[in-house]
Amino acid sequence: MSDFLIQAVGDVAAKRDDLGSMFAGVADLLCAAPIVFGQLEAVLSDRGSPVHNAKLAMRSPAALAPALAQAGFTMMSFAGNHCLDWGYEAFADTLEHGRAAGLLIAGAGPNLVAARAPVFQDHDGIRVALIAASAILPAGYAAGPDRPGCAPIWAHTLYEQIELDQPGTMPRVRTYADPEDLAALVAAIGDARDQADIVLVSLHWGIHMVRGALADYQRQVAHAAIDAGADAILGHHPHLMKGIEFRRGKPIFYSLGNFAIEQPHIFDPAIVRTDSFRHLVSLNPDWSLESSYMLPEETRITGIARLVVRHSAIVETRFRPCWVGDDSSPTPLSATDPRFARVEAYLTEVSAAEGLSTSFARSGDDLILSG
Repeated sequence: MSDFLIQAVGDVAAKRDDLGSMFAGVADLLCAAPIVFGQLEAVLSDRGSPVHNAKLAMRSPAALAPALAQAGFTMMSFAGNHCLDWGYEAFADTLEHGRAAGLLIAGAGPNLVAARAPVFQDHDGIRVALIAASAILPAGYAAGPDRPGCAPIWAHTLYEQIELDQPGTMPRVRTYADPEDLAALVAAIGDARDQADIVLVSLHWGIHMVRGALADYQRQVAHAAIDAGADAILGHHPHLMKGIEFRRGKPIFYSLGNFAIEQPHIFDPAIVRTDSFRHLVSLNPDWSLESSYMLPEETRITGIARLVVRHSAIVETRFRPCWVGDDSSPTPLSATDPRFARVEAYLTEVSAAEGLSTSFARSGDDLILSG
């Protein structure tokens, strides 16, 4: 039994004439691993209508499903805040198109039990489980006992007055995970642990567009998941990379950032005129609304988590820095590329800013991560 890689990336969604062009720069690298994870950020359908509470109704063509498989993806999370943007028809289409293309999709289903269930992939006698849940939940997007949707991990927010004798000062923001949802996640991890050698947990969560910042509930959930038996936490949603932590030797990627996803106006040209978009822009000073790549430049910083599996366990955590180009497509970076050092410095900075004592060491064109 030889070593093999599990690879994982952040948000993925394409809407263009040549869907495969989104992955042209990374397909060879992704296909080199037998198990590849990504966060499916948009529905895969040619049907449906935008729902009234979708801030940015994201829909990719159904043909993206086979394009994802051809690019190397094998396991994906569909637990996120866009899963029902185009209604129940498009939601069901996504699950069906994914299955038809051979993708294992976790975190969403026709009811809550199905949404919380793990998916499994076997390779070389080793079984890998994937569980997915989302804390970013527009009204009606969470699955119910008899309602389609994604697996929820609700988080609650409190505003704590810091100086009681200073009315009007800014409060401290506190968050905590819903106890019932956290207990359900822990139980799902335990069940998966009994059936698989390696358990991956995908979490759509966090504070979008703000550099480095982590919410309290993220550490609470991540630590509980590792303690319950998860081997790696794969986070996403903020659209930029966040810090990396190790707990009990297991990696926690708080956000893998954008990986291969179109600019917002590709999905809806009118989005730039909405109040919600103007608020999003206010969170980060580096938007470039007059260019084709309008997102802040730091959203170009991305990469591929590379988990080395040996004898039924993850024995090493690597990261291959990548850079998102003007066409929103990622390209792997060599260690001699000046942008490689920028990705390394960024990860070091955002990890240290949150008190995460992760070390980054170069090994060829990879970074070796340790805690």
